[in-house]
Amino acid sequence: MPTQSAPIDFFPIALMFVVALGFVVTTMVVTHLLGPKRKSKIKNDTFECGIEVQGNARIPFSIKYFLVAILFVLFDVEVIFMYPWAVNFKELGLLGFIEMLTFVAFLLVGFYYIIKKGALKWE
Repeated sequence: MPTQSAPIDFFPIALMFVVALGFVVTTMVVTHLLGPKRKSKIKNDTFECGIEVQGNARIPFSIKYFLVAILFVLFDVEVIFMYPWAVNFKELGLLGFIEMLTFVAFLLVGFYYIIKKGALKWE
């Protein structure tokens, strides 16, 4: 028979969050108060791996880069869902196989839509 949890059972978890949050806030405040406060043109300059700054960093570039990156992450995460299915293939039986075929069909419909929209075409 399962027992019900009382609010006091969650006290250690709440205490852990309070201590963690207190540590973060205390560390940030103390480092801000005790840290050096030297401002200069050289210190405020942009620095990237010892290479001198060349031009503006805000140059716009094609949204295709972001689109391909997001699509890669999307399809990569969907493929990750296939691993548990592959591990439990025999235990899931025919119903599990049909469900995975449905999942792959939705995946292929999405991929077909992306191809038809020309999202992966480079100019």
